[in-house]
Amino acid sequence: MKHFALVFLLAILVPQECFNIVFVEARDGFVRTRGIHFTLNGYPYYANGFNAYWLMYTASDPSQRFKVSNAFREAASHGLTVARTWAFSDAGYRPLQYSPGFYNEQMFTGLDFVVSEARKYGIKLILSLVNNYENFGGKKQYVNWARSHGQYLSSDDDFFRNRVVKGYYMNHVRTVLTRFNRFTGIHYKDDPTIMAWELMNEPRCTSDPSGRTIQAWIAEMASFVKWIDRNHLLEAGLEGFYGHSTPERKRMNPGFDIGTDFIANNRIRGIDFATVHCYPDQWLSSSNEQYQLWFLNKWLSAHLRDAQYAIRKPIMVGEFGKSLKGLAYERDQVFNSVYSMIYASVKRGGAAGGALFWQLLTEGMESFQDGYGIVLGQSSSTANLIARHSRKLYLIRKIFGRVGKRNRGFSGGNGGN
Repeated sequence: MKHFALVFLLAILVPQECFNIVFVEARDGFVRTRGIHFTLNGYPYYANGFNAYWLMYTASDPSQRFKVSNAFREAASHGLTVARTWAFSDAGYRPLQYSPGFYNEQMFTGLDFVVSEARKYGIKLILSLVNNYENFGGKKQYVNWARSHGQYLSSDDDFFRNRVVKGYYMNHVRTVLTRFNRFTGIHYKDDPTIMAWELMNEPRCTSDPSGRTIQAWIAEMASFVKWIDRNHLLEAGLEGFYGHSTPERKRMNPGFDIGTDFIANNRIRGIDFATVHCYPDQWLSSSNEQYQLWFLNKWLSAHLRDAQYAIRKPIMVGEFGKSLKGLAYERDQVFNSVYSMIYASVKRGGAAGGALFWQLLTEGMESFQDGYGIVLGQSSSTANLIARHSRKLYLIRKIFGRVGKRNRGFSGGNGGN
């Protein structure tokens, strides 16, 4: 009766076409893609997750590592399964890379600890490899390094064009991907705890609004990453702004023209899934809450649809959130809207693969609070929303698994969105 009830529920939730293609996939713990879906060990995979950029930085101090462990423990207890964090810190205070090709072993050991703790708590990682912004060095630091070695560079956007700068970045990519983890005894490129690499956090090239510079850079770097590591997925780190390949879509952008192109960039060979970020309270700060929610729903709906039909790859909401400069219920409205759209897409066999809120903190991390930070033990209504969404995604995946054992089938094709 229990099995029948699960099958019956699945028949209600998910269209039949989601089960009519049989495939065999290695059961090695790596997240993969099949058509517009993520898969794990042969079954569809949906992520409810979070951002926590501070993990490596905090773990580099052995006396503070308990905060990383606490964060993963609390996340796992709420059903969160993916964390996105920085695998970069370029020059400045306590850097990972203090000059091109030279690394702070204490900081790298902190990242090793993060990967090992994520593994312990069953959490997959998305590791970002450089920042667009000056925080933690970013593209500006790479350009400054090249200038100090005799390169004449007029713009921070030369990060995307200059041969020497690109060489510095590629060396960092190689160093991180081939890193031997002191705690797990596994090279990063062989560790299924890592779900995906991210080329850059929110790449922007305002000096070339045509998008050609970013397009060429993503294509070159995606090819390089895949040459080193074919185990892991790769994404570009995009915010989702539309570009010249879809001029009719550019009207949806919230006033930004930053040289990226959601459709063209994500169609690049080697990019395995699309990403979109959602910050209507920042992007439309002069608008009221109702308009911001309307925009969020329209923004996400367009990107879920375009991922499915134009890009034909899965999509992850890589960042979303709401500052508590407003009220708690306003934050919950944003979370509920994002989660509802993800779940609706999942039920229909659409391209949505999950969402990662910004950002998770734990007790004693007040100095990292940016207004968006969530301590699960202190944010009961939001924490309940997070746990409820995790449970709904878990149940759908569990149902897929049980039915899959019987039917040996799951579609990588296009269900309705």
